[in-house]
Amino acid sequence: RKPVPVGVIGELYLGGAGLARGYLNRSDLTAERFVPHPFATEADKTKGYTRLYKTGDLVRWMPDGNIEYLGRNDDQVKIRGYRIELGEIETALSQVPGIKQSCVLTKERKTQAGITKYLVAYYVLDDTAKPFDQTSILEKLSKALPEYMLPAAFVVMDAFPLTINGKLDKQALPEPDFNSLSEEYIAPITEIEKDLCEIWQEEIELDRVGISDDFFRIGGNSLLAIQVSHRMSRLLGTDVKVADVFKYKSINALLSSIRAKEVVEEKVKLVF
Repeated sequence: RKPVPVGVIGELYLGGAGLARGYLNRSDLTAERFVPHPFATEADKTKGYTRLYKTGDLVRWMPDGNIEYLGRNDDQVKIRGYRIELGEIETALSQVPGIKQSCVLTKERKTQAGITKYLVAYYVLDDTAKPFDQTSILEKLSKALPEYMLPAAFVVMDAFPLTINGKLDKQALPEPDFNSLSEEYIAPITEIEKDLCEIWQEEIELDRVGISDDFFRIGGNSLLAIQVSHRMSRLLGTDVKVADVFKYKSINALLSSIRAKEVVEEKVKLVF
């Protein structure tokens, strides 16, 4: 463990005169949470300040000296190979005009590649805000967050469910319906588009896929990208790389890139 610079996210540890002795009748939890103070000065040791309390809170120093709370470290998850702080996404959501409350959870769903993890953002609008679509939220979030931290699904709610203690009841939040996530569904028209949509539907296990749907927003992941790229290559008779799925993300964008490549190759043949 080492202190982090200003602006970098780290876990908050507390120490000093007000530190408790530990948890009552919980020696195991005390040993886990109350740890030796690795940065104690001689003055600290003289006063007995030799332990720190591991809070589990994720924070960062601000340039003005204040500490910004970002969430809990048990809200740290790994999605598509990236370690993500859910509190950081919630902070970005809370800065979208019109959003009063937000909560981000990881969910799991079964696909052909096994269990897939994805991010779901739940939010409540303030009383003056007009309803807005998922696309507009994504546009705002993409200015503050990297692509891999953008939620795959958004669920607007009238109010968050609470426990009897008045805390957010995460277990009561509804499951998102991936079959209804695409707000601008564009149906396939040609036979090729229909066949490609069917491949995605089978692999991601959805009832409907449109040609403009983002592969990763509708439940795709790295393993599924390998499978759909292989099946699309066989169907189209051309090499569709996994990197192409990551780059273009939708069926119409993939087809456009393939057509553009074919035009270039045809021109090269004519020249030679």
